[in-house]
Amino acid sequence: MILADLFVDPFAPLLEYPKEQRGSQVAHAPKRPCNLSKEEKILAVRNALRYIPKQHHALLAREFADELTTHGHIYAYRFMPNFDLYAPPISEIAANCQQAAAIILMILNNLDKRVAQFPQELVTYGGNGQVFSNWIQFRLVLRYLREMSDKQTLVLYSGHPLGLFPSTPDAPRMTVTNGMMIPSYSTKELYDKYFALGVTQYGQMTAGSFCYIGPQGIVHGTTITVLNAGRRIGLDSLAGKVFVTAGLGGMSGAQPKAAKIAGCIGVIAEISETALLKRHEQGWLDIYSRELEHIVEWIKEYRAKKAAISIGYLGNVVDLWERLADEKECLVELGSDQTSLHNPFLGGFYPAGLTFDESNAMMTSHPSKFKDLVQKSLLRQINAIDRIAAKGMYFWDYGNAFLLECQRAGANLLRKDAQDDKSFRYPSYMQDIMGDIFSMGFGPFRWVCTSGKPEDLRLTDQTACRIIDELKESDAPDYVIQQYLDNKKWIVEAEKNALVVGSQARILYSDRAGRVALANAFNQLVKEGHVSAPIVISRDHHDVSGTDSPFRETSNVYDGSAFTADMAVQNCIGNSFRGATWTALHNGGGVGWGDVINGGFGLVLDGSDAAARRAQELLNWDVPNGVARRSWSGNAKAQEAIRRSQAQVPGMSVTLPVDVDEEQLHLFQ
Repeated sequence: MILADLFVDPFAPLLEYPKEQRGSQVAHAPKRPCNLSKEEKILAVRNALRYIPKQHHALLAREFADELTTHGHIYAYRFMPNFDLYAPPISEIAANCQQAAAIILMILNNLDKRVAQFPQELVTYGGNGQVFSNWIQFRLVLRYLREMSDKQTLVLYSGHPLGLFPSTPDAPRMTVTNGMMIPSYSTKELYDKYFALGVTQYGQMTAGSFCYIGPQGIVHGTTITVLNAGRRIGLDSLAGKVFVTAGLGGMSGAQPKAAKIAGCIGVIAEISETALLKRHEQGWLDIYSRELEHIVEWIKEYRAKKAAISIGYLGNVVDLWERLADEKECLVELGSDQTSLHNPFLGGFYPAGLTFDESNAMMTSHPSKFKDLVQKSLLRQINAIDRIAAKGMYFWDYGNAFLLECQRAGANLLRKDAQDDKSFRYPSYMQDIMGDIFSMGFGPFRWVCTSGKPEDLRLTDQTACRIIDELKESDAPDYVIQQYLDNKKWIVEAEKNALVVGSQARILYSDRAGRVALANAFNQLVKEGHVSAPIVISRDHHDVSGTDSPFRETSNVYDGSAFTADMAVQNCIGNSFRGATWTALHNGGGVGWGDVINGGFGLVLDGSDAAARRAQELLNWDVPNGVARRSWSGNAKAQEAIRRSQAQVPGMSVTLPVDVDEEQLHLFQ
C-alpha cells in the first residue's frame, strides 16, 4: 500500500478507474434493492455529483447511473484505491494530530480485505455494515483527518463528512452518526430507498464507528456464551458435547474457533463455499463436508472420543437441522443460529432448495418469491429445532433476529404466559446467558496497539493477566470472580490461538474496575516507553451501556423500558464530554434497522496525564450508566454492582429502586 496515494487530490487529475483492483478476487456484496422512481434515481446521481467538480460531471453522471443500475447503489468505485488497504503502524501515518492518525489507522483496518466482508463495497461485516456509503467519502474523511488539529472536530453524517469545526483538545476529534432516521421513517422498507439515495447508511455496530477488530471479538463473545450456556444446563465441562449453529461469514465465522476453545464439538452450516473455505484455510474450521451423512458420522465419532473439533457442513442449515432431527437419539446438547437475519431477504439467510448463486440472483430479480422461500425455510428450520429440543437440546436465539423472523414467517413462538412480543419459547442469549453478565458490568473491552508490533500486544496481554489476578482477590461476589477467571483463561491462551486478524488487537470481558485499571496500566506502558506507540481502547457497541435493543441487549429488562433508547443516547452524550477521541451513535445494529439504537467510542492512550484523566472520567461513566439502568429495572446483580461502584467512585450517587411487595399489587380485577 502506498499511503501517500490515499491523500492525493482525486480530481486534479481525475483518478483512473481502478480496473485491476475491481478485477481482484474478493467477495462482493449482492446487488442492493433500488426501488427508486426515475426522478429519485436522478436525485441519487445528483447527490453523488455534489462531491465532484463540474468539469467531471458529464463523465461521472453516466458512471454513477450505471453503478446504480448494476449494483443498486453508487459506490463511486473510480475513487477506490488501486491496492489492498490495511492498517500500517501509526508512525507511517503523517497527520497534524496523533489522535487523528489513530482514527485513520482504525478506518484502514476496517477495510483490510482480511477483516472486511465486502471490502470494495465498504462493508465490514453483517452483510451491509457500511464503513462509508461511497469511496469519495472515504477519501475526503482521510484528508480531513490528516489536516485537522487538536482544536477541531470532524463531523460525520452517515459516512458524509460534514466538515471540520472548531472545538477544544478535550473534545472528541470526530463524532459519528449512522442511520439516525425520524422514527416514523425508520422502517426496513424505507431503508433501501434512503441508502440508494445516498443519504443514510447502516453502520451496523463497530463497522460504522471504525472499531471492528476482525472476528476475534465475536470469538471471545461466543466462547463466553457457549461456556455459560453449558453451565446453564449443569455442564461444567463441554467435552463430548455438541453445539450446532449456522454461519461462517463475517462475525459468524468465529463460531468454529469459539467452539473449539470452549472444548466442545462445533457443527456449523454455511452455504457459501467461499466463506467456508476462508475459515478452513484460516485454520479456524478443522474439517468439512458437503455430505450430511459424513457430518452425522463425525458427530458420533467425536462424541465417543470426547474430543473438541469444529466441523463444517457446506450446505443449507435447514437440511442439517432436519437430518439431525431424524436421528432417534439426541445428538445435540446446545443449539443456536448466527446467520444475518437482521437482513433476511437480501443475503442474510439463504432458503433451502436454492444454490448460493441462485439465491443471490433471485433476491433482487424476484424479491417476493425469494421472501416466500426464505419464510418457508425458516418455518422448516424452527420445526426441526422443536423436534430436537423435545429430546433435550438447549436452544437459544443469538440476538440475530432468528426467532423474530420465524415468528414473522408464521411460527407460533410466544410463551403461553407472554406479556409482550419478545417473550419467546426459546430465550435470547441475553435473557438466559449474557444478560446477568452485562448487569454485573462485564462486557467486550478492546484495545489496539497502533505500533503494529506483536511484542507490544504480548506485553499488554501480560499486563491484563496481572490486573485480573489483582481483581480476583477483591471482595467481589463469587459469580464476579468466576468472570475474572474465565477472562484470565482467555487472555492466557489468546496468543496461541492466533486470533489477530489485521491490527494487533485484543478483547476481553471486563467490568468498570477492570477497564479503569487496564486503561491506566496501558497508558503507563506508553508513558514509560515499554510499548512503542499509543494504544487505542474501545469496546463493542454490544455492551453494558452501549445498546438499547429489546430483542437482544436489553431483552432481560422487564419494566417496560426495553423499548426505549435513553441509555444508548445518554451513553454517547456522556462519553463525548468526558474525553472520548471519537464517539458514534447508530440506528440499526445486529438485529436490524429500526429495532435498535447503539453507540461506541474510541480513546487514544498516548502516555500523557491528560489521556489518563480522560480514561478515568470516561470509563467511570461508560459502564455504570448501563449498570444503573439495569439496576433500576430490577436486576439484583446490577444492584450489587452499582452499590460497589458507588462505594469506589467519588461523586457517584445513583437512584436505587425500592422493592415492592407483590401483596400490595392486587389492585385490579
